[in-house]
Amino acid sequence: MNTSQEYDQVIKQCRDLFAAKLKDYGASWRIFRLPSVTDQIFIKANRIRQFQESGVMKIDEGILDEFIGIINYSIIALIQLELGVAKDDKDKLELEKALELYDKYSHNAKSLMENKNHDYSEAWRSMRVSSIVDLILVKIMRLKNIEDNHGKVVVSEGEDANYYDIINYGIFASIKIQ
Repeated sequence: MNTSQEYDQVIKQCRDLFAAKLKDYGASWRIFRLPSVTDQIFIKANRIRQFQESGVMKIDEGILDEFIGIINYSIIALIQLELGVAKDDKDKLELEKALELYDKYSHNAKSLMENKNHDYSEAWRSMRVSSIVDLILVKIMRLKNIEDNHGKVVVSEGEDANYYDIINYGIFASIKIQ
């Protein structure tokens, strides 16, 4: 299986869970402000790092589940960047529209991955999962700084670029651990 096929397989797992949770909860995440989404990603990445360092996981959710959460929350962040925070029930996001947006952003992430993967010659395949987690945590710290600066950057990539990178790092790690 090549990277594109492996990528699609992971995104399918993520999308299936995203769709199931939409059926259970609706798009309740629409109320999240962007820093809250970033913090959700941080919690998941930090949990993975804690497990990598201690070897102990007391909650019966594996590392793959956390990477899926990281990927899905990053796509949620991109949707929130586009739509803004829901003010009330009038900003309700229907299942079909939510999945359409999910597909848009996962496709954009894959296109970015293909371009970067070409330029970097699939260097991620030689990386340790722990290094990928560290890169995700760095991206989160960058996002927190950008958020604290109200989305303004001087010379760096913006919020969306960081979320796309987190999606792709999460997918690479998921491929490596499966």
